[in-house]
This record gives sequence, C-alpha cells and structure tokens, in this order.
Amino acid sequence: MAAKKPATTTKTPAAEPETVATTSNTTSPNTAEAKSRFNAALDEAKAGAAALGDEAKARVGAYREKAKSGGQEWSTEAKSTAGNLANEGKHRASEAMTGLSRVIDENAASLDEKLGPKYGDYARSASKSLQDNARKLDEKSLDELAEDSREAIRKSPAAAVGLAALVGFLFARLFR
Repeated sequence: MAAKKPATTTKTPAAEPETVATTSNTTSPNTAEAKSRFNAALDEAKAGAAALGDEAKARVGAYREKAKSGGQEWSTEAKSTAGNLANEGKHRASEAMTGLSRVIDENAASLDEKLGPKYGDYARSASKSLQDNARKLDEKSLDELAEDSREAIRKSPAAAVGLAALVGFLFARLFR
C-alpha cells in the first residue's frame, strides 16, 4: 500500500493593493469634460440672469410710465368727481336751509299766538336770515366759499376750533 502523502500547502504572499498615483497635473478626461460643461452652464446661467434683469428693468420702466400717466388721469378724474360732489352737497345744504326757513316761517304765526308777537318776529327774522344765507350759498362758488372759510378762521380761530369740535361730535352721534 502506498502511503498517502500529506497535502502541503504553499503560501503565496498576499497581493498588495495597487496604489494610484494622483498628482495635480494629471486629470482624467471625464473630469475635464465635466468641468467644461459646468463652466459653460454657469456662463449660460449668468447670461440668462443678466437678460432677465434687463427685461425686468425695462418692464419696471414701462409700468412706472404707465402708472404716472394713469395716476395723473385718476387724479384729474378724482378732482372732477370731488368738485361735482361738493357742488351737489352745497346745493343740498342750501335746499335744507330753505326748507328749515319755510318750517320756521310757517310756525311763526303759532308762536305769535302762544308766546307773543316778539317771539314770532324772532322766528321770522331767523327764517329770513336762513333764506338769505341759502341764497348766498347757492350764488357763491366753491373757491369763494373756501376763501370765506379761511378768512373766518383767521379772524376767530377759537370759534373755528369750537365749531369743528361741535360738527365732529354731531357727525359721531349721527353715524353711531
């Protein structure tokens, strides 16, 4: 019988990993191409941003001009509307004064009977004064009324402040 030989194992030295030499001078062709594409995309983005900025500036300028011309038109229209409303208000105030004058004049006779002729005369005088003021209000323009108001305020500022406070109080009570 033949004797078996023990199996011998031979050791081979372990393979050492390969080291890749990297230097700053050598780059792979893929890296160079990626850098080139990235720089091109960056340049394109910068150019696009500049173009968008120029377009935005042009649009802002156009909108600014449109707003200026539209603002002038709106201002003119608002002044016209305000003038019309002021004239209408002036006319209504005059009508209200005339109506109050009629009511006072109609009741002057009953004041004569109940309180005496002296109080009836006061009522007629007040009625006549209201009618005269209503007529003057109708005859004057808004500019004349504004100038008269300024003059009255210059002459008596304390009375003007008191009257403004009274009117404010009445409006607050009216719209509450």
